[in-house]
Amino acid sequence: MQERYGSVDVLVNNAGGSSNKTNIFEMSEDDWVKSQDVNLKSVFLVSKSIGQLMKNNDDQKDRAIVNVASLSGHKAGAHIPHYSAAKAAVMNFSRALAYELAPYQIRVNSVSPGFARTDLTSAGLTNDRFVKAIEKNTALSRVGTADEIANVIAFAASSEASYMTGSDLLVDGGWLLT
Repeated sequence: MQERYGSVDVLVNNAGGSSNKTNIFEMSEDDWVKSQDVNLKSVFLVSKSIGQLMKNNDDQKDRAIVNVASLSGHKAGAHIPHYSAAKAAVMNFSRALAYELAPYQIRVNSVSPGFARTDLTSAGLTNDRFVKAIEKNTALSRVGTADEIANVIAFAASSEASYMTGSDLLVDGGWLLT
């Protein structure tokens, strides 16, 4: 890949999703494994591959990996224990990777979006009662936008965050404050 595209300076791992909402005791092992594969294993595999390319590049450019976690990694969501567990693991994996890549001056951080209007969440945010509950329980009294999340990811990937590694940036409009 490096021969074809050159050096890799930024990696954003933004895979994720949750399906088959259920509780722990009704969840199938297959649902658990699928969720871990999509939300955690993919981050591990891509970070391992691209991180090695970044390590091998000694041009001293600013390099960063940003892993998208979730508010659900901070506070377990109802009927999505498989997703919450995977996203909490993404945060801790990011810290471990930050430690391993620090000697190479490669920064690793995670960003944990809260409720935001995206293609992935659009179906759930058509329920007015649900949206009103989010607004009531969010300090900023609104649902976030995809651009607001993207701006924080862009910051974490940029040289403006050159002294930040091993951190999780929670972008939840103050959900955890209420």
